[in-house]
Amino acid sequence: MTPQPYHVPRFFLRQKVTPFANKYVAQAANPDGSEGQVLAFAQQKRLAFKEQVTFYADESKSQAVFAFKARAVMDLNAGYDVTDASGAALGFFRKDFGKSLLRSTFHVEGPGYSGTGQERNQLVAILRRFTELDFLPIHFDYVSSEGQPLISIERRFAFRDKYTVTVHDPRVDFRVAAAVAVAMDALMQR
Repeated sequence: MTPQPYHVPRFFLRQKVTPFANKYVAQAANPDGSEGQVLAFAQQKRLAFKEQVTFYADESKSQAVFAFKARAVMDLNAGYDVTDASGAALGFFRKDFGKSLLRSTFHVEGPGYSGTGQERNQLVAILRRFTELDFLPIHFDYVSSEGQPLISIERRFAFRDKYTVTVHDPRVDFRVAAAVAVAMDALMQR
């Protein structure tokens, strides 16, 4: 396996809620588990007609570094293309609406890999659908079509949503993993 030039083995994603948009900050994890270098900032506009999220180098939003955009407008199984700053394809993901009724399920693809991610715990997935308990964990594990771990996304207990993203497979570009993590949070309306 050849690692992607943008492979980041572990990073944190923190959500900041503002009146008109959800904002996200991605930071590399230091070896001791503390927050390290800021990798990207993202902003998701609420009530957008066609979902698109752009990631920037810093909070000034002067330099876009990557983005994801829905392929269709109101399709429950719509896919999302992840592109670099020039618009070149980095990967693709989609929510599997049918399988997500009882357990949220996503599919992801990139150069040399494809896989599926599901909520880790079926019971917690069902409880989340029928209760208003915001403290329930949201943990996803993505595995390749061969059954090998690709990405794990775990929500840490905090006042605002905070995720630890572990990228197990060196072929998975950080930008794809960050796009999937933000989309999961936004699509699950966290």
